[in-house]
Amino acid sequence: MAKKHGKKYLEALKKVDSKKEYAVNDAVQLVKDIDFANFDSTVEVAFKLNVDTKQADQQLRGAVVLPNGTGKDQTVIVFAKGDNAQAAKDAGADFVGDQDLVEKIQDGWLDFDVAIATPDMMPQVGRLGRVLGPKGLMPNPKTGTVTMDVAKAVEESKAGKVTYRTDRDGNVAVPFGKASFGTDKLVENLKTIEDVVVKARPASVRGTYVQHASIASTFGPSVTLDLSTF
Repeated sequence: MAKKHGKKYLEALKKVDSKKEYAVNDAVQLVKDIDFANFDSTVEVAFKLNVDTKQADQQLRGAVVLPNGTGKDQTVIVFAKGDNAQAAKDAGADFVGDQDLVEKIQDGWLDFDVAIATPDMMPQVGRLGRVLGPKGLMPNPKTGTVTMDVAKAVEESKAGKVTYRTDRDGNVAVPFGKASFGTDKLVENLKTIEDVVVKARPASVRGTYVQHASIASTFGPSVTLDLSTF
């Protein structure tokens, strides 16, 4: 059943040429111009990659710190003990604990955006897989959230670190700022993400790697990017 769009969306859609691939700067400016939400929308990029996610080596997952941040205050929790726990607190973590924090989440608390853990805490944190996994909150070495350097991990998360991963169809969607950001800042963030995704190309991929890319604000229509303008 086709999704019905409201009047504001349809008005915004009229300003987008669906057959055109827009230069990166023009695309970002257009997405800002047609954003109609009554709050500060998140702007997201979606890449369609030529990868076979049934192959383990073609499943992309990682993280990148955006030069201009995300525009969102991240609530960061850290599973750690002793000196590591203190280091996390000193770095600005919102909640720090060990077994007590595990139990709090088991009881249903999920009021946070990023979870970080030291390796020695992973046996306990692993029990939360069913809860944290589907929400993309499970600490993972590939995204730098299982680490002994918890201070650095907290600081990066607070500074605007975003994670990326392929879905089963080979798509990668990453937020790269707010509609209120200046065009230059959004473009710089977007190019940073594109650079990381391109460099993560699996060696076994043949043919065109990035097949399509588009950006959109929270409720707005998508704008197709001209990949040659990155």
